[in-house]
Amino acid sequence: MPESNFMTVLGERIFELKNPSLLGLDPKLEYLPEYLLKDLARAEAGAELEAELARALFRYNEELLSACSKIIPAVKFQMAYYEQYGIAGLRALQDSIGLAKSLGYQVIIDGKRNDIGATAEAYARAFLKESKTPFGQSVPAFQGDALTVNFYLGEDGVKPFADELRTSGKGIFLLLRTSNPSGKELQDMQLADGRKAYESLAERCAAWAEKLRDKSEAYSPIGVVVGATYPKEAARLRQNFPHLFFLVPGYGAQGASAKDVAVAFDRKGGGAIINSSRGLMNAWQALGYEHREFAKATQEAALAMRAEFSQFMKF
Repeated sequence: MPESNFMTVLGERIFELKNPSLLGLDPKLEYLPEYLLKDLARAEAGAELEAELARALFRYNEELLSACSKIIPAVKFQMAYYEQYGIAGLRALQDSIGLAKSLGYQVIIDGKRNDIGATAEAYARAFLKESKTPFGQSVPAFQGDALTVNFYLGEDGVKPFADELRTSGKGIFLLLRTSNPSGKELQDMQLADGRKAYESLAERCAAWAEKLRDKSEAYSPIGVVVGATYPKEAARLRQNFPHLFFLVPGYGAQGASAKDVAVAFDRKGGGAIINSSRGLMNAWQALGYEHREFAKATQEAALAMRAEFSQFMKF
């Protein structure tokens, strides 16, 4: 077993920086300031365009990661925003993950992957581990510290990821109570015993998680995604499942306030990390900053977010 699991390390970093915020880096070209796009506009199609696109996306991430490294403990990269730009996006993602780690961030890859058997094992190697060639060399892929996983194929879809956690010190977050409005269509389905589907699934998550929790640690390396847009449900889940770490989307642009997300914390003020993507990335536009000062604006927004959460934390 590793010395500490991912959730323990993440919790320690949160308390070190006195901040449960998570920087979501989900770049689109329309988010980037003009000066980062100038070389892209002149690039010819093909390899040159691909290289300039990767460079622009990385430089954008680089500025934001550097601005917030002493404020925010972890970063979440949503895979779709990089995959949409093909190889250029994936190159920018890989370089950004390497930079984030060098700056001290815990790295969560938001891939919502799911499958069974050998395919799930391949996903685990891609995002949390590495692959081997027939000649013994290691082929590292994205090297995240944690990955979001869609577990609606049942335990067969969780086991290959969970097996990786036993020795790696990595973590996974299982989708449970998501922040999107239509999530209720499946998650609120009434079961024969009167419970809602997400309540039954929470018990399964907790059972899987408990198998991997060292009794000396408060949290299992298996956590769950619980949307801030459903604070009453989040409060019940926190009360009923004290050893599940929560990744909480929905704050800010999706409408949830700091008060809404406060119910996700445990009695010591830990156990949860709160994501903000657009609210931090696009702060320069919201705050009226000049485009070359976009990173400064994000830093200001990050400090404000930390101050907002400080009233609910017990440092």
